[in-house]
Formats: sequence, structure tokens, C-alpha cells
Amino acid sequence: MNIGIIGAGHIGSALAVRLVGLGHSVHIANSRGPETLTDVAKKTGATPVTAREAARHGRDIIVVTIPLKNIPDLPKDLFADVAAGVPVIDTSNYYPLLRDGRMPELETGDLTESEWVQQQLGRPVVKVFNNIYADHLQNKGLPAGTPGRIALPVAGDEAAAKQQVMALVEELGFSAVDDGTLHQSWRQQPGTPSYGADLPADKLREHLASLGTERTAAQHAEYLANHAQQEQEMRKQFQQSSAAE
Repeated sequence: MNIGIIGAGHIGSALAVRLVGLGHSVHIANSRGPETLTDVAKKTGATPVTAREAARHGRDIIVVTIPLKNIPDLPKDLFADVAAGVPVIDTSNYYPLLRDGRMPELETGDLTESEWVQQQLGRPVVKVFNNIYADHLQNKGLPAGTPGRIALPVAGDEAAAKQQVMALVEELGFSAVDDGTLHQSWRQQPGTPSYGADLPADKLREHLASLGTERTAAQHAEYLANHAQQEQEMRKQFQQSSAAE
């Protein structure tokens, strides 16, 4: 397939390594320009391009994997030359403390992160790859049927796009589990029990079913608190790591 990746950070680079290894043609972009992607190109085998060129190359799938706060800065005509049926994958997570700053519209519980991204992009998106560590995404894929194979939740409103993305997840070595609509993708956001948990398919399906489809006020408050604690711990680890260096 021809795949465009917009974002060359941890998840974007991990995906590029795996997808190129599987024989796909991958073009990758960042916000600073292709001339800054020499090391990424060597590491991944992907071709460095601009964001518009990555979108244009992604005739089969496009991946948007940049910090949430930077989504509005993408070119407004990013998808001008992209066919309407091409799936657009969103991998984003909201990190108010570590990266994004406060975005009140994402804290009310009315919008999921990916619904907000979809509004900003003006294109339907499919949510996946947001609840797995980049190292695990690159190195822990296993053949179908292998005991303990990690499952990844996939949420979206367009059935055909979701099925195409789920097939890609399976090809990468993970079990694809349908997480319902984009409005239900809160079940895979930071602070929820499945975030970073690397659950197998049966456990993930059981967990998603246990949460219900409509997020309650109590669930929203609980997961916001969990996420805030996770961010505090991540910041502490980062500070300790920086001090050690």
C-alpha cells in the first residue's frame, strides 16, 4: 500500500519501521521539513517529504500522529488531493500537563479527543495506536493465534475505513478489536484501564463491554483524575532522567 505518515515522533517512527518492513511504500513528514528527517529516514526506510506530500502519497491510508495542540496548525488544504474514501488514522492523546496545555473543550466530556481532531481536519478519522507504547508497537507484534497477542481498540464512524484500518492492525501483528463509534473512543483514552495495558483480545472486549457506551459523569471524573496522576508520574520520571544525565 501507499501510506503517508504525518508526524515523525515515537509512534510515527515505530509505524514507519514496521510498515516499510512489511513492504509498504511509506512517506513521512514532520513540521520542520523533510531536510530534518535524515536520521528518521535512515532508521525507518521511509521517504521524507512535506505534510502535503505525505497526504498525497497516502492513497491507501494516512496516519496523523502529532501533538494534539498542533493539529490546528496543519495546512487547511492538507487533504485537497486525497480521495474521500481514504482512511485517516488519528493516534492522538490529550496531555494537558506535559505537552498540550489546557483545552477546555476536551475536559467537559462532551467531545472525545478524536472527535475534536475530526472537526479540526474536516475529514472522518479512525482512532487507533494511541494506547500502546511506541516500543511495543514496533517490537511486540505477533502472528494471529499466538497466545498473549496484544489487542488494539479501533474506533470510528465509517465502517469501510474502520475495516481497512483493522486489517492493517492485524497485519502489524496485533488483534484488532472494534471499539465502536468515535464518540465511544473515550474507552481507550488516557486514564482508562486499557490505556497502555497490552490486553489480549478477549480481555479487551470484556473490558470495553463493562464500561458501557455512554460515558457517565463518574467515569469521566475518574479517568481525568487517573490521567492527571499518570502525567504527574511521567513528569517526575522525566525530571529524574534529565537530572541523571
